[in-house]
Amino acid sequence: MNSVKIILEIIGACMIIFTLVPLIRHDYWIFRVFEYPRLQKLFVTLVILILFICLFPVFSGFGLLFISLLTANALYLFYQIYPFTFIAKKVLLNARENRPHSRVKILSANVFQDNRNTTGCLAVIKKYDPDIVLLLETDQFWYEETSSLQNDYAFQVTVPLENTYGMLLYSKLELTDTSVHYLVDKEIPSIEATVHLKSGEKISLHCVHPTPPVPGENLYSTERDKELLIVAKKVKEYKKPVVVVGDLNDVAWSYTTELFVKISGLLDPRIGRGFYNTFHAKYPFLRFPLDHVFCSTDFKLVRLERLPNFSSDHYPILIELQYEPQAELEQDEPVADSDEKQLAEEKINKPT
Repeated sequence: MNSVKIILEIIGACMIIFTLVPLIRHDYWIFRVFEYPRLQKLFVTLVILILFICLFPVFSGFGLLFISLLTANALYLFYQIYPFTFIAKKVLLNARENRPHSRVKILSANVFQDNRNTTGCLAVIKKYDPDIVLLLETDQFWYEETSSLQNDYAFQVTVPLENTYGMLLYSKLELTDTSVHYLVDKEIPSIEATVHLKSGEKISLHCVHPTPPVPGENLYSTERDKELLIVAKKVKEYKKPVVVVGDLNDVAWSYTTELFVKISGLLDPRIGRGFYNTFHAKYPFLRFPLDHVFCSTDFKLVRLERLPNFSSDHYPILIELQYEPQAELEQDEPVADSDEKQLAEEKINKPT
């Protein structure tokens, strides 16, 4: 039993360390990657806590300290993920009125470049019939094999690349002022366009896919954070409605995503509704919300759904939003304080 106790103590200590590491605000990947598995850390912490109490009910001084630390760790982790549970308050309200011509339905999917199941991808798109389709990690193969979308989607911005950062944007709604930007890296594109709703209103759409802070991709989160905050600062200045969509390679609860929300003033539809974990599709215990949609306060939510997988490592995400100008009077816009604005500027100006 002593060996079991030691194992539990070691695993419990690791959970505490893994929770504390992200508090070090350094861009090196080891400090950022432990932001991802908060739900998993909470689950393991609770399992260790329950096992320790059940197996070793007579506590020494160290035992009491260990249980106290595990309890504190569990409470802190729950506090961090609480906004993404269904019991939390929603920041983006549900649409109550039926305004079909003021709606936009967007499907975003990281297809996984080496995946060859284009038939499955097209079947999902056909089934859910979105107004706008954003396909990420799309190379020339994916561009050619999904070219049939051009029959139903009259407006396109296509940037097929072989570096896993290609983008294909298809829209049934009119697109104008389309542009492709390379905000931080000359090989990492983002797309900007004005979408014309059937009602005549115009919304600004931004599609992003920055690099993740992981070995083999980028050892630092500097470029990812910089790109997200450049977009956040830009959309904050817009007067028209805004939607930002894409694989941010960051979890919804990270301090960078929280900073993005505050700088941009955009709302996260998952708050008060759930995690909507999209990655990794093949490993249920290792799933995180990496694919995001954010919108300005003049939208309300019609639908948010994680869609079936088509052999990618990501699940597609579907969102339907309804533009309601008066909604901004009912929904609070996130606001950054002076310290957060300064931090954002420092990250934007940081050399990469």
